[in-house]
Amino acid sequence: MEKEKNKKKSSLNVLSIAGLKPYQKRIDEEYMNEKQMLHFKKILETWKNQLKIEINHTLLYIQDKSTNFPDPIDRAAQEEEFSLELRNRDRSRKLIKKIQETLKKIKEKDFGYCDSCGVEIGIRRLEARPTANLCIDCKTLAEIREKQMAG
Repeated sequence: MEKEKNKKKSSLNVLSIAGLKPYQKRIDEEYMNEKQMLHFKKILETWKNQLKIEINHTLLYIQDKSTNFPDPIDRAAQEEEFSLELRNRDRSRKLIKKIQETLKKIKEKDFGYCDSCGVEIGIRRLEARPTANLCIDCKTLAEIREKQMAG
């Protein structure tokens, strides 16, 4: 059941929920043309709507399951469960904000290019992570720097 829940959050599953297949780029096709922008806009809007539904479900779940248990252990278990649900809800809200920023980039026709070096991010990478704003090389370098700073 838990795997099924995590599967719902996959961006590739969002493709199928949106009724889309992975984008098939033609050889002579310009990168990030109107057709590609529309493809990613549909993916992002579907993903955002799905997250909003999950957020509402969390609130209803907590309201429905809220019980005042007399046993402190039962109360603690319930509070921990609610804490995890609220943490997931917060993560979803942050992701929705990132999706909205990405939709704004699409509207401004600034989507699909690395914020750091300006090269094309690539269709497959964007389908795997539609909110990506760095190419794979810049992201790898950023992660290496992050590890060096932490470690």
